[in-house]
Amino acid sequence: MIASVAPTVMLKWLRAAGEPSRFRLLALCTDATLSVSDLAQALRQSEARVSRHLKILCEAGLLQRLREGQWVQYRASDEAEPASFVRGLLVHLDRRDPQLSRDFAAARAAATPAMEAGSGLGGSRLGRALAAFAASSGLAPRLDAVLLSGRVHPELLECAARTAQRCSVLVGSRRAAQAARALAERRGFACVVRVATGAHFEAASKFDGVLLDHPPVSGEALAAVLENAAHVLAPGGRLWIFEPYESLESSRERIVEHPLARLRRLLGAAGLACERLGPVEADGEHVLAALARPAAVAQLPAPHPRASRAQ
Repeated sequence: MIASVAPTVMLKWLRAAGEPSRFRLLALCTDATLSVSDLAQALRQSEARVSRHLKILCEAGLLQRLREGQWVQYRASDEAEPASFVRGLLVHLDRRDPQLSRDFAAARAAATPAMEAGSGLGGSRLGRALAAFAASSGLAPRLDAVLLSGRVHPELLECAARTAQRCSVLVGSRRAAQAARALAERRGFACVVRVATGAHFEAASKFDGVLLDHPPVSGEALAAVLENAAHVLAPGGRLWIFEPYESLESSRERIVEHPLARLRRLLGAAGLACERLGPVEADGEHVLAALARPAAVAQLPAPHPRASRAQ
């Protein structure tokens, strides 16, 4: 049983949490251990402003500050009283709220590569499952150029780098870029790593394969990412997308759309024909994995056997 706290302590907690940005930070740090850089990217605010909010939350005892190597991380307090308060505050929170969904997606995209780098990049069951899906659906060494963008699981980076003559990687922060470059150097991969925070993919050439690993946007905002990915996809190329199931749930609309149907619709709106779509579950995450091609190519009729022999 959690001990009661004095009214002055409760008011201190309420004042700390009762500000929009600090409430968002509290929700994020309850979900994962994150750095100032991760949180600033998620909230789209300056690191200085986010640091001030984090200081207030730490001084109130709702968050704790941890040093891991050269990085400072923040997470929810593990002390019984403030932890109970935070759980009670967030228990009725709709995590599918559009703003919160964007926050969680952006924080994951920034944090995962760097955290994996700091822990030796041992990989994960989910990363291996996503790489297996890509390899079994056409991500093979015959491809010339591959683009990998988003969260960037190490297993997908390795799969893409070993598959293509040219591998390009887009991540959402400088820290994530450093982690990806460190992995590539240790494993001997030849790939170009760049930081790109928007939905646009600037490319001088087309790619035979594009992999979107937990894109930094979710829901209907994913449409812009898919449209731009389709733009850099070569004719006959393939696109893989790995998107968290909950980010595609639509609880607020009058007509509820199933996540599989929603992803298929978004792909179609981007001019892509979905060829394979299904769930991947590992490490407590539920991800929808899809393979798509340009719709014009997917709809081309197969050559008639007699016509082929006549030629």
